[in-house]
Amino acid sequence: MSRIGRMPISVPAGVDVKIEEGNVVTVKGPKGTLQKQFHPAMNIAKDGAEIQVTRPNDLKQNRALHGLTRTLINNMIIGVAEGYKKELEVNGVGYRAAKQGKQLVLNVGYSHQITVDEKDGITIEVPAPNKIIISGPDKQKVGQFAAEVREKRPPEPYKGKGIKYVDEVVRRKVGKTGVKK
Repeated sequence: MSRIGRMPISVPAGVDVKIEEGNVVTVKGPKGTLQKQFHPAMNIAKDGAEIQVTRPNDLKQNRALHGLTRTLINNMIIGVAEGYKKELEVNGVGYRAAKQGKQLVLNVGYSHQITVDEKDGITIEVPAPNKIIISGPDKQKVGQFAAEVREKRPPEPYKGKGIKYVDEVVRRKVGKTGVKK
């Protein structure tokens, strides 16, 4: 049996979870509201301040969905209670980020500025010209948006210039030696 799937999900105070017909789970909390429909084979039951996910049988698909369903519901609860955050770092001479209204403006070595619009459910903060913080209640949206911003200028291996995650380690390469024989 799935070790992750059989663990109960505790619902913190201030978070309201509704399980509707068709396995539609709605989670409301201080950071927002998230709603997701899960596979109809999974049995999602609320028991007081705990949610339990069970599977009907041991078919391969149900085993795969068991832990996934439990983790997605847990991520929704954590998202509306605390929120998720990704931090990006801009490295390079003259590389900087700024926020203008609801847009993120990046100067990252191109002949023009790159603007990225803020999506609904996501907030962008720029506390310093070389730091970007992307936050929101939906883990998938936050991660996807951070990946899209990083994609505008990924870090290169020779000088390390570009946009990278704060905890990311860029593998550096040695350039040409310049010695002629």
